[in-house]
Amino acid sequence: MKKTKLFAALLSGVFLAQQSAVACTNILVTKGASKTGSTMISYSADSHTLYGELYYRPAADYPAGTMMKVYEWDTGKFLGEIPQAEHTYSVVGNMNEHQLLIGESTWGGLPQLVDPHGIMDYGSLMYITLQRAKTAREALKVMTDLVAEYGYASSGESISIADPNEVWVVEIIGKGVKMVDGKNANKGAVWVARRIPDGAISAHANQARITTFPLNDPENCIYSPDVISFAREQGLYKGSDKDFDFAAVYNPMDYSSMRGCEARVWSVFRQVTDGMDKYLDHVTGKNPDNRLPLWVTPNRKLTVRDVAEFMRNHFEGTELDMTCDPGAGPFKLPYRWRPMTFKVGDEEFTNERAIATQQTGWWYVGECRSWLPDPIGGVLWFGVDDTDSSPLTPIYCCTDRIPQAYAVGNGNMTTYSETSMFWVVNRVTNFAYGRYDIIHPDVERAMNRFEERCFAEQPAVDAAAEMLYKQNPQLAVDFLTDYSVNTAQRLFQTWVDLDRYLLVKYIDGNVKKEVSEGVFMDNGNGRGIPASPDFPGYSEEWKEMVKQAAGERLKVVQPGQNR
Repeated sequence: MKKTKLFAALLSGVFLAQQSAVACTNILVTKGASKTGSTMISYSADSHTLYGELYYRPAADYPAGTMMKVYEWDTGKFLGEIPQAEHTYSVVGNMNEHQLLIGESTWGGLPQLVDPHGIMDYGSLMYITLQRAKTAREALKVMTDLVAEYGYASSGESISIADPNEVWVVEIIGKGVKMVDGKNANKGAVWVARRIPDGAISAHANQARITTFPLNDPENCIYSPDVISFAREQGLYKGSDKDFDFAAVYNPMDYSSMRGCEARVWSVFRQVTDGMDKYLDHVTGKNPDNRLPLWVTPNRKLTVRDVAEFMRNHFEGTELDMTCDPGAGPFKLPYRWRPMTFKVGDEEFTNERAIATQQTGWWYVGECRSWLPDPIGGVLWFGVDDTDSSPLTPIYCCTDRIPQAYAVGNGNMTTYSETSMFWVVNRVTNFAYGRYDIIHPDVERAMNRFEERCFAEQPAVDAAAEMLYKQNPQLAVDFLTDYSVNTAQRLFQTWVDLDRYLLVKYIDGNVKKEVSEGVFMDNGNGRGIPASPDFPGYSEEWKEMVKQAAGERLKVVQPGQNR
């Protein structure tokens, strides 16, 4: 009895640890769906405890027999040791030197399938694979071999993998615990991987999305040999092999997965293809059987800018638009603070969960370009904090040092740093939340100005790097590292200046008049006294709501007049 209770406690602890990061969104773009012929993956690492920083792991060689310690990415908990590879590749963020790019979103799935004895958590699995694989197919093998050998320590995950030629999504969940002679006979995981057809895009957002899959198409679909038989052994499935639905068996759909997860995928698909309104009953939580497709063919070729804007979405223009009810406040705020649901009496209500969310630690749009040498072809457009208020800066995959403003150790979630991009972006973002429709346009203008400059510079930067690469590859690496670091640091200073500008302009609910951006009108008498500022007040809709709520209490009356 004591052992049973102890195991239940361990299982619960592991499962709850996974929930700390259950909030991420990925968009996957194939070569034929992109304007340049690149593959792309976007990823927002959403967590209320995750700090915005840019990881860097240099390439290295290790003596035979070297062991590697594995720490759970979410919590820092030590999980165990595995043999180190003799050679590892350099990794910046979630892209390695060979343009291999990986992202994920957690969906949890059946809690009884978590293995508290496993060594490979999903975060370590991503970063160890980036150090050991060159292509998407190699990454699939490395990942699945690692969990088979050392046990899978996380709950259900969707993992996006791209190289310059292919884009894959793999969905994986553990097999729980069955102790035999002191060992877990269920060690490992069940999984399915599907290649996204060229010309299509896909997305996932904390809900398993692979349903039925081809059983004899190894070029486009790979799966663990026991993915179906294990489900039968566990009493989870009784049908035929051809009808086996991975998502339905291992991550059954419920209201929160439709409204809070599938709705984010729908918000992307509806912007690139017609007919998505037929899924409204699904994404609003009414019809679990009306599943979204795993991929769609977009009606136009997509750019990095397009994908970034998809990541900044709040359901604008749909019936889920978060600016259209009193929860948005007087300034049309497209955010809802947690928890995700609330009760009024005995009735429960939901807060929408859009792609753009306040608790993002960091995010990226990565592009892999097959026509360029690897050091030049891979670019991680990287940002920290809320995607809607966070500018992206280009980090080339060959970069061998990290900008100070994004460096690991430059502040954390409990330690403020004056030199941290995460903290200055949060200063700007949180200030803008208070009067979103008034202040955010200035933030958006600053983001667009910076990103458009970087997009405009990219062809010249690529061309210069190619010229240097032909002379000596290391010259290109040095050049692109300098460009990546200097551009990121320039952005940091731009945001420091923006933070100061916004405070001066919008202090105390006023809006100072400007001669030009950042040059404020004075009253004509000098001495730093501004011209009388504007008082934007509140919208007519909000004033009407206040009138209805406050009634006669706020009504202006003449002295002696009955109130």
